[in-house]
Amino acid sequence: MSDGTFPAAWMLRLQEQRSGLGAPGALLDTPFHPTIFCTHPAWSLTAAAGVYANELSETDEPLLHPGSPPTMSIRTSSSLLLVSRLLVAKLMRLYDYPHPSKPGVVIRGYDRAHAMRTAMMCTAVAERLGHPADRLVDYQVTCLLHDVSRAGLDRRLFGKIWSWAKAHGVPTRPREWRAKYPATPYGRETEAFVSRYGSELEAAGIPMTAWAKEQIEIRLGHARRLRRRLAIVKPAVRRLGLRWASWMSDVMLYYYYPEKLLNAKPWVKQLAEILVACEQLEAYSNRRRGRDYYARMQESFPEAFAYLDRLQTEGLIGKPVMTALRELVAEGKFDAVLEQARGRRLTDAERRYLRGLAQGSAS
Repeated sequence: MSDGTFPAAWMLRLQEQRSGLGAPGALLDTPFHPTIFCTHPAWSLTAAAGVYANELSETDEPLLHPGSPPTMSIRTSSSLLLVSRLLVAKLMRLYDYPHPSKPGVVIRGYDRAHAMRTAMMCTAVAERLGHPADRLVDYQVTCLLHDVSRAGLDRRLFGKIWSWAKAHGVPTRPREWRAKYPATPYGRETEAFVSRYGSELEAAGIPMTAWAKEQIEIRLGHARRLRRRLAIVKPAVRRLGLRWASWMSDVMLYYYYPEKLLNAKPWVKQLAEILVACEQLEAYSNRRRGRDYYARMQESFPEAFAYLDRLQTEGLIGKPVMTALRELVAEGKFDAVLEQARGRRLTDAERRYLRGLAQGSAS
């Protein structure tokens, strides 16, 4: 694809027009381009990659933070976002959630900017590994929606619960919970958490209300919550003229439930590995997530790649995925995405570290 244009993305625009979503003439008049621009102060990705600025409310995480350089660009062999800005905006609204105690009030999706950055990196890694263009469009939709089970996340309450859990050495993921408490019935990790630690949380000033239990389920009951959310999301995705295949939800589940992909086709498992690698790189680079989720004081690329190397050692990420990711990072393809996550320019020391990552790809 020397001109950086995906036939599947072209077909996606055709789908938009047929479903009434695309503007007349958009298919021929506005081709995708291999450049993504982020322009301050509009806080939006524009042209081929963007969501309109008004899609992010003042309480949402901006795609580009105050203090970032006025203009940043990424150039790759293809567009990092294959889905049109109109469809991205509509997909991101699927992260919104009705407030449980305030009728008519919607909780805006917290994870939308994270999902967009993750999706851009995932697509580039999958392309580098040779996945076909039509699959890449479906995969990007998967990655854009990979955190949809977190819709309804109350960042203050969620942060209190899981900061407490981290401080007390309590497992925060289903596979870690089952490793520590193997007697827990499969899929009942949320209930086991509340039973074992609910009184301690109450004593710490965190009442175990139904809403608090939902915040626990967001992490420990990921599969159950995802299933409920997808019952709403999948019909909405199809109404947008997009395809939904069964492997897409399997890819979303992999990080928390790798056992569910033991018999998956190799290409499905590899796409799941890519999502884990890119999501964790973004999360380790994300200033807002670091503050709200992890009580983290600062972000560190060496720590991020040390964690990814650990996941590779554990078998959750394969060597081809890590090699491709390291190469793309070393080539500078993700610098702007990582700067958006950080909310500032990369330092010279950080750039030197990133440029040297390909040297470790053979290890």
